[in-house]
Amino acid sequence: MTASISTPQVQIQVEDDRTGLSIETLKRAFLDNLYYQQGKFPAIASPVDYYMALAYTVRDRLLQRWLSSTATYAEQRPRTVCYLSAEFLLGPHLGNNLINLGIYEPVKQAITELGLDLETLLEQEVEPGLGNGGLGRLAACYLDSLATLGIPSYGYGIRYEFGIFDQDVRDGWQVERTDKWLRHGNPWEIARPEWAVEVKLGGHTETYTDAEGRQRTNWMPDQIIRGIPYDTPILGYRTNTANALRLWSAEAPESFDFTAFNAGDYMGAVYNKLTSENISKVLYPNDDISQGKQLRLTQQFFFVSCSLQDMIRRAKREQTPLSQFHEKYAVQLNDTHPAVAVAELMRLLVDEERLEWDQAWEITQKTLAYTNHTLLPEALEKWPVGLFSQLLPRHMEIVYEINARFLQDVRIRFMDDGDRLQRMSIIDETGERYVRMAHLACIGSHAINGVAQLHTDLLKQDVLRDFAEMYPEKFTNMTNGVTPRRFMLLSNPRLSNLIISKIGDGWLRDLDQLKQLEPFADDPGFRQDWRGIKHAIKQDLATIIQRDYGVTINPNSIFDIQSKRIHEYKRQHLNVLHIITLYNRIKANPNLDITPRTFLFGGKAAPGYFMAKLIIKLIHSVADVINTDPAVGDKLKVVFLKGYSVKLAQKIYPAAELSEQISTAGKEASGTGNMKFAMNGALTIGTLDGANIEIREEVGEENFFLFGMTAEDVYARRSSGYNPREYYNSNPDLKLVIDRIASGFFSHGDTELFDPILDSLLNSDPYFLLADYQSYIDCQDRVAAAYRDQDQWTRMSILNSARMGKFSSDRSIQDYCDGIWKVNPMDVSIHKFFDAD
Repeated sequence: MTASISTPQVQIQVEDDRTGLSIETLKRAFLDNLYYQQGKFPAIASPVDYYMALAYTVRDRLLQRWLSSTATYAEQRPRTVCYLSAEFLLGPHLGNNLINLGIYEPVKQAITELGLDLETLLEQEVEPGLGNGGLGRLAACYLDSLATLGIPSYGYGIRYEFGIFDQDVRDGWQVERTDKWLRHGNPWEIARPEWAVEVKLGGHTETYTDAEGRQRTNWMPDQIIRGIPYDTPILGYRTNTANALRLWSAEAPESFDFTAFNAGDYMGAVYNKLTSENISKVLYPNDDISQGKQLRLTQQFFFVSCSLQDMIRRAKREQTPLSQFHEKYAVQLNDTHPAVAVAELMRLLVDEERLEWDQAWEITQKTLAYTNHTLLPEALEKWPVGLFSQLLPRHMEIVYEINARFLQDVRIRFMDDGDRLQRMSIIDETGERYVRMAHLACIGSHAINGVAQLHTDLLKQDVLRDFAEMYPEKFTNMTNGVTPRRFMLLSNPRLSNLIISKIGDGWLRDLDQLKQLEPFADDPGFRQDWRGIKHAIKQDLATIIQRDYGVTINPNSIFDIQSKRIHEYKRQHLNVLHIITLYNRIKANPNLDITPRTFLFGGKAAPGYFMAKLIIKLIHSVADVINTDPAVGDKLKVVFLKGYSVKLAQKIYPAAELSEQISTAGKEASGTGNMKFAMNGALTIGTLDGANIEIREEVGEENFFLFGMTAEDVYARRSSGYNPREYYNSNPDLKLVIDRIASGFFSHGDTELFDPILDSLLNSDPYFLLADYQSYIDCQDRVAAAYRDQDQWTRMSILNSARMGKFSSDRSIQDYCDGIWKVNPMDVSIHKFFDAD
């Protein structure tokens, strides 16, 4: 937006400081925000002040596009996607917004001319810890792609005051610290208290007959919570579309009881405030205790109810009849956390809006779609009936009614099959009675999808087999994807600029264009440039590791990286068995000609998951021995990078040369880290699990290091009676590795420290480490041999990047739009909300 200053001779255009993009305007706007938002001048401003001033400067330019998008949607009233997720692991906003606005370089120059360093300011941003791992990061990628493709949409979740914990390590053990991501405020969000909603909890129900003679139900709660929305604009790449991420914060309707305070009951005066705000206090409270289970269910219901009420409010504002609610909104349930939406939408339509049951059920099913993200039965949420009834009495009644009608359909479809009725019931009656949330989601949704082809096939064959037989038309596959804007252009600018110099930048919106890189894999000069950039990035990471951990690593070694949530099925401990195998070889032959390796780990263990924490301790214990053994030198180094986050990942992915994707076949739904590593030129060592299968198909078998059993092999081995001790007793190398851990060699003589891991491996080995051990070691030997031919390795690296087009989140979102949501993009033009003339 510009203002015009006219003289008899000339008309001068002056950019608006809120929206202008010239360097001089950006400098002026930055200083204005430093003065009037932060209340500081340069002599007393801190780096955080400078970051905040720049964030507000960039946000002003986002708001212009966000308000234009909102105005366009209000005028056109398009079908809208609503993405419900308990997690949104967004990563830092500033750098990504600079990239998407197309002003990274102008801002960098403006900041430089003011005597500051942009990289220093970027480092000041505290990352919003609103997710635990892949689920939340996928949701963030999808929001980016929805805006990039111009799809009208909202993200809905919880504004956790404290996100996923900050991870520290003391004596090799993970220690959780409070994630105070809001300690400096959040310049990217705007509170919307005028759109607050009320959420009921507990109490009881009462039935009555309405004026038309119909039986109705009133929910009489014993607690009411206010949900306050906070909106964050999510801008697409080089587009005018900016959609909203709406996160809900819980408050008490009355936060202070003045009467109680005057009576001297100071804690009682703020009791309602404390109990209400606990709902949005922390991501994933420990649910090993009953209070934690209740809080977690309350969180899920809270954000689902807030979000559905918000949709109804907007539909009414647009004068959309609720009979057309399913035509206005496509609501995606990201895993089972929001599955209570089935019962809550029914309650809102039947009890609050007075629709008949059958009409409400049709609307509910046509509105909702369900994404499943797990093949682990224990991860499919279920809630004790007693807890569910106590917290959500009306919803329990609705679930019973849905279940009764559904089971009658099953009886008719599959006559005389009582076992099937028991398996498919929403209520698990096999012991303590539970509400199966995945079953509720399957019944109440019109579409059910997995997130990789193998995952979807296994859902239909095993985890959700009965539902696939009942509703084959509901099931489809939507392979995950990631955004190349954050995980290539922002994270890896040197490699991205090399690619752009050869094929242009169209691949950033159409990742299939990376295929144009394939001929350059045979260009010696290009391979040399590629290899040089990779080496420089490795050197940068080595410098950080030396500074932060005091470990000197060899930049000419293979950077072998496994960074992901710590879990037994992801098999970080199989990686450790390989490290010890290499160490044993060196100790047996100090002159052994070995390909140098740097093993890097990153990831968090759930606070209550002891085995995962013990695996972290094992990694550190092995590292302590290997990194200080003079016989090893720079042949092997092991480093655990603590505090894994999106910000740290953006430093790790570009430096990786070997990506460890070694989960037990049939356990990983998809994975997205595998995609980010490969996009950045890392080669994958992996099993035929999750999206590994599709990555291997795309990049070529010859450019992927495959090992291990297939999902079918795992099933057959388990069915025939798996005895892990047979592998231990028959494989001398494996036996030496296990015995070395058991002897206390890596634990200062403590022979019991790692007994839980060893007992699990030798007596049950539920994730088949010992069965896959030799295949993994042999494959790692092939990796080492391949790395010695640097020219061929570089060629393989280039082809991995060039063939990753399928794994863009833009492709994933387009598949959802075409196959499930039936929604079209909408052009947004910049609106002129006021005239500056």
